[in-house]
Amino acid sequence: MVTPKWAGWLAAAGGILTRRNLALAGAAMLAAGCQVIPKVDVPTAPPPSAPTPEPSATALPTDSGRHRIALLVPMNGDTAAVGQAIANATTMALLDTNAANLRITTYDTSAGASAAARQAIADGNRLILGPLMADAVPAVQSAARGAGVPVIAFSNDTSIASPDVFVMGHNPEQSIRRSVEFARGRGANRFAALLPEGDYGQRSASALENALRDYGGALVGRETYARGNTAIVGAAQRLRTAGGYDTVVIADSARLGIEAADVLQRDAALPTRIIGTELWSGEAVLARAASMEGALFSAVSDQRYKRFAESYEARFGAKPYRVATLGYDAVLLTLRIARDWKTGTPFPKNELYDRGGFLGVDGPFRFARTGVAERALEVREVRGGEVIAVDPAPNDFGR
Repeated sequence: MVTPKWAGWLAAAGGILTRRNLALAGAAMLAAGCQVIPKVDVPTAPPPSAPTPEPSATALPTDSGRHRIALLVPMNGDTAAVGQAIANATTMALLDTNAANLRITTYDTSAGASAAARQAIADGNRLILGPLMADAVPAVQSAARGAGVPVIAFSNDTSIASPDVFVMGHNPEQSIRRSVEFARGRGANRFAALLPEGDYGQRSASALENALRDYGGALVGRETYARGNTAIVGAAQRLRTAGGYDTVVIADSARLGIEAADVLQRDAALPTRIIGTELWSGEAVLARAASMEGALFSAVSDQRYKRFAESYEARFGAKPYRVATLGYDAVLLTLRIARDWKTGTPFPKNELYDRGGFLGVDGPFRFARTGVAERALEVREVRGGEVIAVDPAPNDFGR
């Protein structure tokens, strides 16, 4: 049943958001590309086991009043705990909403995403939630496309989006764009960047360049580095030696960001404005670092997440991974669309493009025609030993 503290916003979560217009640039999170890039701290206590996935058409009962939805996540291997948390969150969403018109079946991708997807299609599922990693998407897409089954992936790699693959993960492009826009309003003019080698760094660089093109400001320097405990320190030193900037974007974890900021701020005549990414969300260590005073980053609001995490821990006996909200919110958007979706018919994919959007634990979100989820982000600042919201996320989308 729905607990009282969830009832109000859960009632709203099924509806379309329609109240005011929004100029949106924003969002972020954990599953990037074919691996979690960069890695962040995760809960030490593993989530408990979920019910055993139903593996075949013969094991699935006949459904005349429920939509069949497949959840494709890893249930074994290095990312099994993350997959388990997402599976737990989907179960939690069904319980919280008393949903009786969805049957969600979990398929383990750890032995091969292609086989899991083919089985999901054979079992008659009309929508696929997952996979977690971007490199598994082509195999899932190949199996699903011929059956006309859309895929809502939990990755944040925007390059995998297509007319039948929707990217739900939080991504650095929107986070950086939102922060740059805000920083420009505070007088930031000359930007530099510290970028890890690989996909995440490349996407962050592109996001910064696009934001500066749209909002003004100059990119005066950048340094790339191989991810490791000391490489970012050397890159920060090279950037400091070159100078000429007033703002530096650090596209890495909070821990490595602090190491770089220590170098940039040490004995500086004027403090450097630091901008991070969505990876910094929930990192309390930022508030304890003197070099991070005044640092900015953008992420989805944690207002609803705190209640979600408390409820999750009460049910499953462990803290959730932050990415688990994607599973919960995917169920909420499916329930919203299911109001007008006839059982046994193809999933009405065009409903995903609703400009009013959907409401979830992570706030409002909607899918652009590119297939990438747009999210309402808040800007946070490290100030006086705290991380506070200095520019709130919009409450909804206009049509």
